[in-house]
Amino acid sequence: MEIRIFFTILLSTILINNYVLSRNLGICPFLGVSKRLDSALGMGLAVIFVMTLTSFITHPLYKYVLVEYNITYLITIVFILVIAALVQLVEMVIRKISPVLYQALGIFLPLITANCAVLGVALLNISSGFPDPNVDLGLLKSVVQGFGSGVGFTLALLIMAGIRERLELADVPENLKGVPITFLTAGLLALAFYGFSGMRI
Repeated sequence: MEIRIFFTILLSTILINNYVLSRNLGICPFLGVSKRLDSALGMGLAVIFVMTLTSFITHPLYKYVLVEYNITYLITIVFILVIAALVQLVEMVIRKISPVLYQALGIFLPLITANCAVLGVALLNISSGFPDPNVDLGLLKSVVQGFGSGVGFTLALLIMAGIRERLELADVPENLKGVPITFLTAGLLALAFYGFSGMRI
């Protein structure tokens, strides 16, 4: 039964409630890093890592610190500090392991800190009722939702990058080149994902 719940959360965050294409969160890196598949994959993996770890850290932090000491009004500040620390860690690792990817991601890597999708998953874990009376189950649900959200973000990023690479070779009308065709593509992609909203799990 619990495996089914985790599968439902995973499928929902990847396809049905995709953070970029359904919830419109994380649009800035989605449009900025989706020019090349390699940089899109690097950004996607970084976001998966940050979202999963953020969910893992913020869940007990909320339950045992913010709620325990009645300081839940600090939730946004505390969560942003956690995200900023994790992004710094990711940035140092990528700079050390792959300087080429670090250069390709450029300004968008530190912008993960301000990526509303990462903060969104941490806050939605709380509003979804995942601080479960069964602590272990609630934490697992939060981590699964964080991981699924990151995978959904990466999927949207890779699809968009693949389309944009093909569009560079396509005969696009002069008036639509650049930003206009990117926005049209993103809109059509969001419409395609909207079809998943009718799924019953």
